[in-house]
Amino acid sequence: MRILFLVQGEGRGHLTQALSLAQIVGTAGHEVVGALVGVTSRRAVPAFFSEAFSGPVIPLPSPGLVYDAQTNALQPFKTTLKALFDVRTYFKSMRQVVDTIESLQPDVVVNFYELLGGLTYALHRPSVPMICVAHQYLAFHPCFPFPTGSALDRLLFKWNTWVTAVGAREVLALSFDPQPDVPDSRLRVVPPLLRRELTERQPTAGQYVLAYTTQPGLVKQIRQAHQNRPDVPLRCFHAGAKAPEEVIDDTLTDYAIDGQRFLDAMQHCGAVVTTAGFESVCEALYLGKPVLMIPQPNHYEQSCNALDGQRVGVGIAAPTFDLTRLVDYLPLYEPAVSERFRQWHARGYYLFLAALNRAHAPKGSKPMRSLRSRLGRLQRL
Repeated sequence: MRILFLVQGEGRGHLTQALSLAQIVGTAGHEVVGALVGVTSRRAVPAFFSEAFSGPVIPLPSPGLVYDAQTNALQPFKTTLKALFDVRTYFKSMRQVVDTIESLQPDVVVNFYELLGGLTYALHRPSVPMICVAHQYLAFHPCFPFPTGSALDRLLFKWNTWVTAVGAREVLALSFDPQPDVPDSRLRVVPPLLRRELTERQPTAGQYVLAYTTQPGLVKQIRQAHQNRPDVPLRCFHAGAKAPEEVIDDTLTDYAIDGQRFLDAMQHCGAVVTTAGFESVCEALYLGKPVLMIPQPNHYEQSCNALDGQRVGVGIAAPTFDLTRLVDYLPLYEPAVSERFRQWHARGYYLFLAALNRAHAPKGSKPMRSLRSRLGRLQRL
């Protein structure tokens, strides 16, 4: 089977998931013929992905999130305005997706939450079947927890998530734990996608806390947390680090983001402090590391992730980098949560291959819902 990836390039979560699925399908004897990766003028394809991915990597100009430079708060209005301003570019990108499909002739397209994937299938209707993979699709599961008092944010989040999956044969929702499928929504619940480089590691008990953020604006919060608790050893990986390793003082060391060194640090740390991105939290859970999850300001999706992670026992959610709160939580963490997660993750190999085989098979008797009927269903949610 020949498979083409469409990958949202924001953060590292979807890119890492794509690398993990590439390992699975490669082991099964299938071929990933290429990856279209969403980029912006400020965000190129990360080196960790292009260096690890075996096929051609094709940059795809795509919408990106806009953050406040001072507070690091997500700015939905400016994000929308920028996307509207660049709409001509995105129409060209959709044409690029169609041309790439025609050129590489895949049997299946796998979309990792790239908005232009759903829009391309809505407007151009490629004949190659598409399946979508992301944690965000749990938003359409009846058991998914949402923050209270955010009706508009909830609607916009579900709207964006729905658009990414227009035309999909199946939607695979990555979940911390097993949940029943929702056949009427073509929603199947599957384990997270984790790289072999992580799952082959055996964790050890450490004394330091590992902090991680890709947003430079959050480094100030980490510095403040360190000043409040200088007795807690802290190793901080962040996008603003200038050197591979820089000792700040006796209990704080900064690191430039590096995939291998980050996994080494997570393997040997005692706990993790990070924003509520799904991928990093899953990595910590697999290695049995308690997590303090801090959703970025105005980032509704991360607020959902933090609630979901807290529900299964990954750790605790907090509005700021509060190391005291994390230290107080450590005696309450249950290692059995990690063992259950590992068992659930082990089922992923077969579930993902089964989904690809279903997508590649001739389409079943149920017709694909029209764009209008799907829109009506979303409005009723």
